[in-house]
Amino acid sequence: MRHPEFVISAGRPAPLGATFDGDGVNFAVFSQHATAMEVCLFSADGKTETQRLRLLERDGDVWYGYVSGLRPGQYYGLRAHGPYRPDEGHRFNPNKLLLDPYAKRLTGKPVWHDALMGYQVGSNARDLSFDTRDSASYMPRCVVEDTAFSWGYDNHPRTPIQDTIIYEAHVKGLTQLHPKVAPEGCFLGLATDAMLDYFNKLGITAIELLPVQSFLTDRFLHEKNLENYWGYQTLGFFAPQPRYLSEGKISEFQQMVARLHHAGIEVILDVVYNHTCEGNELGPTLSFRGLDNRSYYRLIQDKRYYINDTGTGNTLNLDHPMVLRMVMDSLRYWVQVMHVDGFRFDLCSTLGRTDYGFDPGASFFDAIRQDPVLTQVKLIAEPWDVGPGGYRLGGFPAPFHEWNDRFRDGVRRFWRGDAGRAPDIAGRLTGSAAEFDHSGRPATASVNLVTAHDGFTLQDVVSYNGKHNLANGEDNRDGHSENYSDNFGWEGPTDDPKIVEARNRRKRAMIATLMLSQGTPMLLAGDELGNSQNGNNNAYAQDNETSWIDWENADMDMMAFTAEMIRFRREHPILRQKVFLHSRERRIDGREDLFWWRADGTPMLTPDWVDPGLKMVCVEMRTASGTPIYAATENAIFAVFNAGGDAKVHLPDPPKGSRWAWSIDTAEPGRAQITVRKTEVTVKAQSVAIFVLEQVA
Repeated sequence: MRHPEFVISAGRPAPLGATFDGDGVNFAVFSQHATAMEVCLFSADGKTETQRLRLLERDGDVWYGYVSGLRPGQYYGLRAHGPYRPDEGHRFNPNKLLLDPYAKRLTGKPVWHDALMGYQVGSNARDLSFDTRDSASYMPRCVVEDTAFSWGYDNHPRTPIQDTIIYEAHVKGLTQLHPKVAPEGCFLGLATDAMLDYFNKLGITAIELLPVQSFLTDRFLHEKNLENYWGYQTLGFFAPQPRYLSEGKISEFQQMVARLHHAGIEVILDVVYNHTCEGNELGPTLSFRGLDNRSYYRLIQDKRYYINDTGTGNTLNLDHPMVLRMVMDSLRYWVQVMHVDGFRFDLCSTLGRTDYGFDPGASFFDAIRQDPVLTQVKLIAEPWDVGPGGYRLGGFPAPFHEWNDRFRDGVRRFWRGDAGRAPDIAGRLTGSAAEFDHSGRPATASVNLVTAHDGFTLQDVVSYNGKHNLANGEDNRDGHSENYSDNFGWEGPTDDPKIVEARNRRKRAMIATLMLSQGTPMLLAGDELGNSQNGNNNAYAQDNETSWIDWENADMDMMAFTAEMIRFRREHPILRQKVFLHSRERRIDGREDLFWWRADGTPMLTPDWVDPGLKMVCVEMRTASGTPIYAATENAIFAVFNAGGDAKVHLPDPPKGSRWAWSIDTAEPGRAQITVRKTEVTVKAQSVAIFVLEQVA
């Protein structure tokens, strides 16, 4: 079959990537150190390389050219010429087909073979050797795309952060086993009526998706017959993961977003801009390494090796303006073209690293803060990495919010009954002010979580004392060892009714704590259904029933309780205040906004707080000073967090003309609200009791 011959002509250095303009395609590729750049075209089936076109124009460090007559759907790749001097940081090898960092779609993932390496595997010279085999047979293809989509009346929900309930989910894991979802395991499945109805019934306002930018499965996992399930090994920052496209069209992602928006649900993406899937000096040459290793990656003084603050072998060099530009272009693409509503940045401390360590004024943060597009969406930092000084909770600039692992650990330890945890849980209930109440940051800066994809599910927190990760093939060495969990006397599943009830009561108490705390709550998908991973707390490689949500055996009573707590939070603005509560007088009526009470109805004093045996915290919350008047329509909420045994609690004396209504008792879920006509009540063991101050008619 004869393939058409295309001619390259003068083009434009911007935008970067392959851009279709209706008549042809403009190619623009950044490389500071290359000596030549080629675009490789492939046949319609992607198997045969039909033509190589050298990009003859160069503007600064951008190579570019225009190909008239080229259409969307064209398969292509890149080859970069230049020095192969690993000791100087250069790893060019034109025998390796490279992916365009700006490719909008990929046909799949690389097929593991030694030809993917720029060096000769097994050579005594290791990565200093040079491999001449062509890698094209083992590489996916980039695809020219027309990204236009008919959005109709799509509107971003723009849910205020104080009203946001985040639901962390995996595209495949959430839908693969759902009996009413088809096609399952993909973007379109996530947007079916069954899922949209479920989201609205539960009451979430935003779904935070584990990585959906294209990624690969590491070779060591492939050789163990395992898959990269979570997706934290990015292959392309603009292309959706091919396995989530049931029909191979990027419009499937856009359609999913449009339907979620119509249901009032925001879409937040978990993104990985701290490293790529190419690993260390012994990793494959797939894209960035072959295009300009010395520019894309942070290298140590011996340029042969990589700075590894991420624990994955390499670290992207965001100090380089063109690498930073790629990240910013990627973020804007997902907002402007794909209409997402925010991002959660994996290992965000790495993005703020300079030669002098972490800097909240680093180029990445400054670029974000001045960007008119990105400052309009939700931005969430994972505030740590594995490098020196990498734990930075509370240290990120506005408008970033941050995952709060201290909230997670504090809630688990308090409800487990660990000694001396009352002061900590009090701090978590009031927005973790010790970490976040500075620099004008709101209480909502703390993204509160009890569980996340990384770690035990909520069911496993109350079912296992230790991790059970043998299926990962690492002899149970991987994953967190300190989970602050409690199996209630039996490791794993049990039919013992007493243990089952104790576990359910603990779970309800932790969900209630999450929804009653100042900050932005995040719920792990499946926790509301009693989903278990059989004690695996690092299921990153388990693309199977271990990680997929078990809808058939879902605990719908737990789901109903979770939905009730979300509804309660939504209906009571006192719980959604952005202003920190610090026992200050309200401008509205001159009374304080926060009271800590003993069980006998007297104020907490210093000796009470330092009592290691204290297992109960009683708090009265009111509207904070400076909070808008609309939030002052209710007088107070009194909540009791009882991690001990059954206890008598004296309610605060209600002001004249008002009374307490016992709205929620986690020991008796679903119980109707009770008007309290006495000053003392019994709060059961391992439970949360919530009272709302009502006006007497």
